[in-house]
Amino acid sequence: MKEFNLNNKTIIVTGCNGIIGKSISKALSSYGADLILIDIVEQSKINKQTRELQKIFKNKILPIKLDINNEIETKKIFKNINKIDVLINLAAIDAKVNEGKEYIFDKKILKNSLNTNLIATSIFTDFILKKMIKRKKGNIINVASTYSIVSPNLNLYKGTNTFKLNKPLEYILSKSFIPNYSRYIATTYARKGIRCNTIVPHAVITNNKNNKFKKNFLKLSPIGRFCKPSELNGVFIFLSSDSSSYMNGALITLDGGWTAW
Repeated sequence: MKEFNLNNKTIIVTGCNGIIGKSISKALSSYGADLILIDIVEQSKINKQTRELQKIFKNKILPIKLDINNEIETKKIFKNINKIDVLINLAAIDAKVNEGKEYIFDKKILKNSLNTNLIATSIFTDFILKKMIKRKKGNIINVASTYSIVSPNLNLYKGTNTFKLNKPLEYILSKSFIPNYSRYIATTYARKGIRCNTIVPHAVITNNKNNKFKKNFLKLSPIGRFCKPSELNGVFIFLSSDSSSYMNGALITLDGGWTAW
């Protein structure tokens, strides 16, 4: 559709090689965007993702292996890249539940999560933001979690081997800052041509093999099913396009009604 045209837009996708990253990279390419794909995985995986997209869409794609914690490497790579229209912050550590193990507060794990999900995301965003301010134009899309707006539901793990504290605290702490961080950017830099919004996905198809967990989830979810990666594409395309030009500081949930209870 013409109103969602992304032609001539350069979009950075961090965490490009994950489930959501792969899906939205394909969707953004299909609407004409040029991409800068960033992930911490092996360069060969990002190169493969790039080849697969370019076979279909013929758009410009720059594949980059990068740990966003690495400020020196980030500055080196982006020294001569100034045209960045959209930054999509997907890169994050998703702390998993330990099956059959009692949850213990672990400062080392906490620091690791905070370093990537909070500190590195903020520093990388600030670096790109400065480039956007120079052009007086920019669009930042942050990706949060339902656990940034509600607490984990203990009933989700009822009857499993998982200790009932379920989702590790470091994940909740590190993701909870994102909605307000987006609002800060949105209100501080709007008059410099920058806008910023937050997307909150939930339960994107998981490879969790715990049948009891799946049954619990299906009972607790208002929509009664998991989310397909493709169901997130539309909102990323919308927010990346000029059709959302008056949307700033918003939080959009795609959670099947999970946070509506």
